[in-house]
Amino acid sequence: MIHSVTSLAMAKSKRHTQSVGPETARKTSNTPASLSSGSRSALSLLMLSLAGAGLILTAYLTYTASFEVHPAFCSEGSGCDIVQSSRWATFLGIPMALWGFLTYVVIAVLAWSGRGKPGSGSALIYVAMSGFAVSAYLTIVSVMEIEATCPYCLTSFAIITIILGLTLIRRPPNWAKSLQEAAVIGLLIVGGLHLHYGGWFDPAAGPEDPQLQALAIHLKEAGATFYGAYWCPRCQEQKSTFLSSAKRLPYVECSSGGRGSALTAPCFKADIKTYPTWIIGEQRLTGLKTPQELARASGFTWRE
Repeated sequence: MIHSVTSLAMAKSKRHTQSVGPETARKTSNTPASLSSGSRSALSLLMLSLAGAGLILTAYLTYTASFEVHPAFCSEGSGCDIVQSSRWATFLGIPMALWGFLTYVVIAVLAWSGRGKPGSGSALIYVAMSGFAVSAYLTIVSVMEIEATCPYCLTSFAIITIILGLTLIRRPPNWAKSLQEAAVIGLLIVGGLHLHYGGWFDPAAGPEDPQLQALAIHLKEAGATFYGAYWCPRCQEQKSTFLSSAKRLPYVECSSGGRGSALTAPCFKADIKTYPTWIIGEQRLTGLKTPQELARASGFTWRE
């Protein structure tokens, strides 16, 4: 009896498969259940909310980096301060937070334009994966290389990770292929960043030279002051002579609002008339100076 029922069921199943056709059967078995329009809209709104949070976070970090102020709950010398002042905090002279802000802008635009649409989401995979790869790389650097972490950076990493996960949940057409291609692009971006911060393309972005680092620290501890203006080419050249240790120089900005504007108070008090100007003890040095000249003027032992 059981054998007869089983045979009958198998026969019905075979007739059903033949009626729908082998191609239809393969599609049914391989195609994931598609999300409803309401579910897609809800995921898009959630991604928009997360992108909005990322925009606020990265905009705030861009502001603090641009005006050289400490973020809230990020005291001087803390892990957050160390990460934010490291050479990994900028790329091509632009705060890394601003690159993150632009990434969240693109994510927000794509999430808004694709809300509720069944065939959208592939472009989001590429952008979210690229952002995730860069954020993951910087997080690994902060833990392994800098040996410090920044809560703001970790929060941004969590946001972009969730956005990537939500993008994959939507499963747009050919999402698996898009994910593979996006992963390759992400690895290429990270590889380029790693070479950049290794000093392959720009020595100023690479590791600090021990002697230049020691000289910059010595100048600051000796009470030396480097007066300049952000629009002054010679001042930028002076900074570039110290490569990635330039941020350690005792620099004072003299331009209050561009070329021809009034001097800032410290520069007015020091009677600065030309850029760059170094005041080291009783000495006043004007014009571009080599590290060797600054070493001699400050009593630093320079090894040739």
